[in-house]
Parts: sequence; C-alpha cells; structure tokens
Amino acid sequence: MRTKILIVGPSWVGDMVMAQSLFLTLKQQQPDCHIDVLAPDWSLALLQRMPQVRNAIAMPLTHGQFGLGRRISLGMQLRTAGYDQAIVLPNSWKSALVPLFANIPLRTGYLGEMRWGLLNDARTLDKKALPMTVQRFVALGLPATMPMPPDYPLPVLSVTTAQQQAVIEKFALDIGSPKILALCPGAEYGPAKRWPAGHFAELARHKLEQGWQVWLFGSEKDRTIAAQINQECSGLCQDFTGRTSLGEAVDLLSLVHTVVSNDSGLMHVAAALDKKLIALFGSSDTGFTPPLNAQSQVLSLHLDCSPCFMRTCPLGHTRCLTAILPEQVVGLITIRSQPT
Repeated sequence: MRTKILIVGPSWVGDMVMAQSLFLTLKQQQPDCHIDVLAPDWSLALLQRMPQVRNAIAMPLTHGQFGLGRRISLGMQLRTAGYDQAIVLPNSWKSALVPLFANIPLRTGYLGEMRWGLLNDARTLDKKALPMTVQRFVALGLPATMPMPPDYPLPVLSVTTAQQQAVIEKFALDIGSPKILALCPGAEYGPAKRWPAGHFAELARHKLEQGWQVWLFGSEKDRTIAAQINQECSGLCQDFTGRTSLGEAVDLLSLVHTVVSNDSGLMHVAAALDKKLIALFGSSDTGFTPPLNAQSQVLSLHLDCSPCFMRTCPLGHTRCLTAILPEQVVGLITIRSQPT
C-alpha cells in the first residue's frame, strides 16, 4: 500500500523551493509514496513544476491569519484522503492544526510554538547540527535516529517547452543569439537585503553594451526600483516586474543565461533552474539559505556587522551591499560566460 503524505508548506517562495529537497528525499525513501502539499495559493504554480508533488492544495487563509473555524473545516474535509503522515514545515502553532483535525495518525514537525499534542512525532531542532534551512526540512522526512546533518538532493524545477513557448508568445520575445541577463533587484524581507539600484543599472548598462539582453524580474512591490534601473539604462531593459504570475516568472527565468539576484525567492528559483547565478548577500547569512546549485556564486563581504538579519541597516549605511561594486559582478559574469 502506498504511503500518503501531507506536507504543510512554508509561506515564502525561497522556502517552498527548498522544500522540494524534502519531497525528493521522501521519494528516495519511498518511491511509491504520494505527496500532497497544503500551501498558499500563490505557490501552486511553483508546486506544479515539482514532479514529486501529486496534488497542491490551496490554503484558504493568508500568512498570519488564524481562522480556527476554517482550519477545522479544512482538516475534516481532508479526512477522506486517508493520509498516513503529515509533515509540518512552519514552526507556528496554528500550522499544525489542520493535520490534527484531519486525523492524520503520524504528525511530524519541530516543537516550535510548544506544539505538544498537536504533533505526535515532535522533534527538537538542533540548530548547530542543522545550520541550513534545507537540512531542517529534509531531516523531518527521515527517522529521528538518523545521523545529522543529512545529505540533501538539490531542488530541480521542471519547465516544459510548451510553458516556455507560452511566455515567449505572450510577451513577444526575441530569444535569438544574444545572451540574456536576468536581474532580480527586489527582496521581500527588506532594504537591508537589496543591492543598490544604481549598482544594478551600471551592471545592466555594461552587459547591454556587450549586446546582451537584460530582463528585470520582481513583484509589484519591485516596480519602482526596476523602473529606476531601466530609466538609467535608457529603457533598454525588458521589465517584467509586476507583469507576470510566479509561474510565468519561473518559465521566463528558464530561458536566461545568467541571473544576478539579491537573497530572495527568485534567487532560489534561479538556482533550482540550474542557472549560472550570482547571489548578493548583505544582512542575511550565506550559510543559512544559500542558493542550492553547483553553478551559483555567493558574493558577500562578510563584514563584522553582518549578518545582522535586520530588515533595514541598524547602522544606516548598508555597507555590506553598497561596497559590493558592479565591476566585481561583471568580472564573475565574464568568468562564468566563458566556454568550458
């Protein structure tokens, strides 16, 4: 009999990408298992590009909403699915409620907000043994007696030719011979994770002069910084910020040659697409959520004041990012663009 597993997924793009390492691990352990993921509505397109996931179930509540009645109702609806195990990735108390009301017999997760009773396979998180987010996710798919840290397979998003052709036609793109540089200047967490717009613009101008295309990616919140970059490039960049769904952004990124990104969800998407990637780290920890692919290059100055994990620089200068110069990134792109 196939094991049926419900994953309660995380609420951030990057975390959802890293969660694929858990899905792959479960498939390695139990090739015939069925994996369903309860996740925010925005993430369904991302999960559709993960072949390990059988069903993506939209969570009817947004991040931060409690909605006890709706959680009870959803849990009771899921009882008929006959899940054998639930793995709860968020650490909040409320995130463990649906598996409880779904009567799932084995409910695995970290103790988090004192979740005794909600979880009956409650693990204590050893942050020293599991310093990386991806390790913490994967460990929940393994017996608690396994040695730590575990090995983890790299996330790999699957994009079809039909999906690529759909975005090419929708945005009337020319993807001929020139190489394409994708810039991801946003970071949902805050400005302490964002490389300056002027630096992105200088990098973009350099590559445009070399005949590359430059595409800008991000959400509606990133439109201002993207417009600033494009203005400094005389409007020669292709600006997709706020114009795509997440699924379309994934499919577009699958077409590019190189990606330069802040530490953000799109950085993890680019890594899972196995792109040549330069990831810019400022206030965050390069060892906690690094991009997970062999072609990535993490660029961090490792100042004494970083990582501070703050949304805005407490010292007011954000030197951890401003002092990373565009010519450094240009040099890395040049090296990575050379034939091997």
